[in-house]
Amino acid sequence: MGTPDFIRTIRASAGQQLLWLPGVSVVVFDDRGRVLLGRRADNGKWALISGIPDPGEQPAACAVREVHEETAVRCVPERIVMVESGKPVTFPNGDVCQFMDLTFRCRAVGGEARVNDDESLDVGWFEVDALPRMDERHYVRIKQALSDEPTWFEPTSFE
Repeated sequence: MGTPDFIRTIRASAGQQLLWLPGVSVVVFDDRGRVLLGRRADNGKWALISGIPDPGEQPAACAVREVHEETAVRCVPERIVMVESGKPVTFPNGDVCQFMDLTFRCRAVGGEARVNDDESLDVGWFEVDALPRMDERHYVRIKQALSDEPTWFEPTSFE
């Protein structure tokens, strides 16, 4: 799907300036402990499945929807593993966004992993100790999803 229609509407008046947007990233594990990844069509890099919630859509529902739309895998959310404000991202078309990302750990419950839309060039399951090269943030999210630690967030200082 690419850019959601509601973002296109905002962009029509806001131009390419920075937009602050909600986002979800999804660490999906299968019964063998493998991680589901997609190779993005926009930059050719392997990454966790991610997306932008539609207006009014619950973040967990967005995570499930994005995984199915992009990979044909059905999953159920287990928990939020990270809450993080990312750095601004400039897309190939010049649009600038910064995301408040909620990372969900999910469990696959059905479907066969395959490219299911135009956002991915490839989709696959990977052993945790044999992940492809990705941006560092994806490794951090996978590590957090594998741990039994509480939800990670940037520590605050009240000094």
